[in-house]
Amino acid sequence: MSVEVSVIATSSLGDRSYLASDGQVAIVVDPQRDIDRILYLAGAKGVRITHVVETHIHNDYVSGGLELARITGARYLVAAADEVDFDRMPVADGDTMPVSDNLRLRVVATPGHTFHHLSYVLDEATDGGWQPAGVFTGGSLLFGTTGRTDLLGQEHAHELAHHQHASARRLADLLPDGAQVWPTHGFGSFCSASQADAPDSTIGREKQANEVLRLAADEFVTQTLAGLDAYPAYYAHMGVANQAGPAPLDLTPVTRADAAQLRDRIAAGEWVVDLRHRKAYAASHLAGTVSLGLDGPMSTWLGWLIEWGTPITLLAETPEQVADAQRELVRIGIDRPAAQATGAAERWTTEPGQLRELRMADFPALAAARTGNTPAGLPAPDVVLDVRMTNEWRAGRVEGAVHIPLPDLPKRLADVPVGAVWVHCGSGYRATAAASLLANAGREVVVIDDRFDRAEAAGVAMADNA
Repeated sequence: MSVEVSVIATSSLGDRSYLASDGQVAIVVDPQRDIDRILYLAGAKGVRITHVVETHIHNDYVSGGLELARITGARYLVAAADEVDFDRMPVADGDTMPVSDNLRLRVVATPGHTFHHLSYVLDEATDGGWQPAGVFTGGSLLFGTTGRTDLLGQEHAHELAHHQHASARRLADLLPDGAQVWPTHGFGSFCSASQADAPDSTIGREKQANEVLRLAADEFVTQTLAGLDAYPAYYAHMGVANQAGPAPLDLTPVTRADAAQLRDRIAAGEWVVDLRHRKAYAASHLAGTVSLGLDGPMSTWLGWLIEWGTPITLLAETPEQVADAQRELVRIGIDRPAAQATGAAERWTTEPGQLRELRMADFPALAAARTGNTPAGLPAPDVVLDVRMTNEWRAGRVEGAVHIPLPDLPKRLADVPVGAVWVHCGSGYRATAAASLLANAGREVVVIDDRFDRAEAAGVAMADNA
């Protein structure tokens, strides 16, 4: 049979892993740490994993490659130039790796996202010889964009951006237009310079759509570096973990906390995270908790907001939701939450005064309030706080709003002007997280639970970006 490439998506982190097979043996590319998903898929397809490959030492998640190779007995391919603390099969530019009579991998050096980044061309056997089916590009050539070049430090970003441009050109020259492009990043990952513009792509499409293949090197470098926003603070720990060789994960159930223990953890300054949807959180929640619902990129924001190593307790409606959160957290190296509790919020305290509500509004309500017609039950907005990222703020903002990106807020609570705060983001998810932090600091707060792109139509005055 011809090659079959299956996508294992991790939408919460914006990444993809791949399982490519000929019906008998399989290659796994850039596996996430929770490898049970990959083992299940291989079992369902009846294929044996013989090769696990890493395009680079990842900065946005803890890899499952070492453990997957250990369990399956597969060869583990990692760039020879990367210094790691475990045994692997070192590979470099120009190496060819036979996989089966039907498949082989060709290693292509594509520095840019990192200095030692590799791409892997997947060739399949045909009557006319070997033909490239596609290329696993990791953080090099993405769908309509490229991987960011500043993760190893701003001092390297310019040089790596030039490498990124040359690497993309090399792949475009090396492969036919019909070859598939299979990137790891670009689907919401902060490893991507910008968001993917398609669900799949080919070399030919990228030649038409991707500016790395349309712009001269200097123009691409200038444009790429100018567009980079902040990236999660926990990235600082991912590369270190991946170079050392991640330990096997533990997804067994977490210790249950009773009401008294939850109260003590909150009092001690630990993070107690409410995983329920923000509307459930707004209706009733335990005072001192932080809202990061499982319906959004919980692990990204939690890993970005906390001081690394702070104990985390998870609150959810069901044990299954806690288990889902555990899985997300181990992917970024938060191995064991300190405790958990499930059920209704009323079960998490024996003190009725500890349950709190969070008021919500929308942009029409803000427009009315700013003209003196504040809806009943809501305080007039003394402050409009925008917690979106800097690039979002630059693209359009509410007139008179104060801007503090959500990741900066824990250390900048004192910078929020006095008075009642109406807080917004792009949808309501980050605004609710921010509002919970503000409420914990004793502030009067209203969440604008609405899409930002509806603000102007709702009558909210917007700032002139000219």
